[in-house]
Amino acid sequence: MTGVPILMYHSVSDTPNDETRPLAVSPRRFAEQLGLLRDRGFTPMTLSDLVAGVHRTGKLPAKPVAITFDDGYADFHSEALPILDRFGYPATVFVTSGWIQDAGPDEAGRRLAPMLTWSQVREAVSCGIEIGGHSHSHPQLDQLPDAELRNELRTNRALLEDQIDRPVATMAYPYGYSSARVRREVRRAGYWTACAVANDAFEEGDEMLTIPRLTVTERTSMTKFARAVEGEGIPLLYLRERALTKGYALVRRARYGLRQVSTRYARGRVTAGE
Repeated sequence: MTGVPILMYHSVSDTPNDETRPLAVSPRRFAEQLGLLRDRGFTPMTLSDLVAGVHRTGKLPAKPVAITFDDGYADFHSEALPILDRFGYPATVFVTSGWIQDAGPDEAGRRLAPMLTWSQVREAVSCGIEIGGHSHSHPQLDQLPDAELRNELRTNRALLEDQIDRPVATMAYPYGYSSARVRREVRRAGYWTACAVANDAFEEGDEMLTIPRLTVTERTSMTKFARAVEGEGIPLLYLRERALTKGYALVRRARYGLRQVSTRYARGRVTAGE
């Protein structure tokens, strides 16, 4: 199996706000990209169906691709879903449960823009969209203490399954970052696959809890998009993004390590009666 492109989208809007604009794509550009996938003979699949095909427990077409969306913005329902429906394409949406527009007492975190409602999430499911987890409040999971980490993952999955009345077995890490500790808790929470970013194609044998994806934004030219989905020169196409990801990962590990040292030091002082 050659590398499979898994595309990562966020907001699909002509008028994104300042916070969502860096990762947004316009409806026109999104439709152009889906048209290119059709013209190049790609077959879009949900992430779960793609993984099943890779593991020989499901069918895998000649040129598979997965289309994913993070966060669960309201414009998925108003803009992206009609375009996907026009092409007859499925997708996977990773939903932050505490950001849901009508989350009520379960509201958590800070919404960056208007979000999907629970009824819109269920409508998406009825249209063939797969729903995955994206944590409850969208924190940096690798920076959380163990108890908070477990709560983020399990609350998210429980709320999603309760609302859509079907199993949720896949998730995506907020900000794309994880750690061995986070991945252990993801598995314990009941997820079997999890997406990072990595800006690379998905290969047979890749770790199922760090599935790579390709970032797509309005600044992704059609030339770059075409080369990326065909697997042509991905390291060079995403050279800047991959360098930033690796650098920031080192910073995050160091930050978490310092926090752990500080916590142990503070506990030691309390134990010693200082």
